[in-house]
Amino acid sequence: MALAIAASEGVRGTTSPNPPVGCVVLDAGGVVVGVGATSPPGGAHAEVVALAQAGGRARGGTAVVTLEPCAHQGRTPPCTGALLDAGVARVVHAVADPNPKAAGGADVLRAAGVEVASGVLAEEVRRGPLRAWLHFARTGRPHVTWKYAASLDGRVAAGDGTSRWISSEESRAEVHELRTKVDAIMVGSGTVRTDDPRLTARLARPVQDGGRQPLRVVVGMGDLPPGARVLDDEAETMHLRTHDPDVVLGALAARGVVDVLLEGGPTLAGAFAGARRVDRVLAYIAPKFLGDGPSALRDAGVSTVTEAVGLVVEQVSMCGPDVRVSAVVPPGAAR
Repeated sequence: MALAIAASEGVRGTTSPNPPVGCVVLDAGGVVVGVGATSPPGGAHAEVVALAQAGGRARGGTAVVTLEPCAHQGRTPPCTGALLDAGVARVVHAVADPNPKAAGGADVLRAAGVEVASGVLAEEVRRGPLRAWLHFARTGRPHVTWKYAASLDGRVAAGDGTSRWISSEESRAEVHELRTKVDAIMVGSGTVRTDDPRLTARLARPVQDGGRQPLRVVVGMGDLPPGARVLDDEAETMHLRTHDPDVVLGALAARGVVDVLLEGGPTLAGAFAGARRVDRVLAYIAPKFLGDGPSALRDAGVSTVTEAVGLVVEQVSMCGPDVRVSAVVPPGAAR
């Protein structure tokens, strides 16, 4: 299953609106004979890729999959049919499919005499490559990770407005790696006017060379500066002239966007936090004081401590000299 999770992680950001699934096929003796992951939309699912690699050695063997095999006809045939045709004797999956259209694959396999087991490394899959897609399948909304960098005293810029660079080179490199794995990067129009960001993944190959860049999303009223770097041809840009987080997420869901990285600034982050549309917070805290300047969040709909939104910290680690904190909003905190 760990190998299947690694295969899943390897295609994260390329499969939406489909889930980035990983699959490993073992022969009857327990030897790995096929490894596959979901292809881009319209292509083969993970099970089909792994079975093709395994060939006849899959018969009597085991398929280990991060997500319950689908049982419905979509752009491609159901994966349950491929597994049965290959003669697989056992299927192990980490998590059940929450999508009612695709669910039921385990029952189909059991009815055909295949041994089925579930729950293996389920938490690693839920918190890993399938986190955003599972949220999307349950809620119909893209998963939003609010990422920010701040000083130890909570400032995202100095008193004069300068913000480069608060976080370390190591943190910035990690964020660019994260950008290669999300579907969209979102900022407010004020950030575009003030900082003129590119909002691209520097580690990705150029689009013209077959690479992939996430969708750049700018939220806010008014026109963008004609020479803004988000208007170049490095990646596609979507300008949504609204302040309503649900309108934004609805427009992105309609485009098949599953995983969104919210990068700025305090006003937009406050709007999403106030609407309870932030699902995860990823903070890079630099060991320095600024003493003055804007905070990371503004107007989040909290006026007293009893209205504070409680988070669950899932990981605290170091990234270079910075402290990296990943925290999630409990499902019950969403409106």
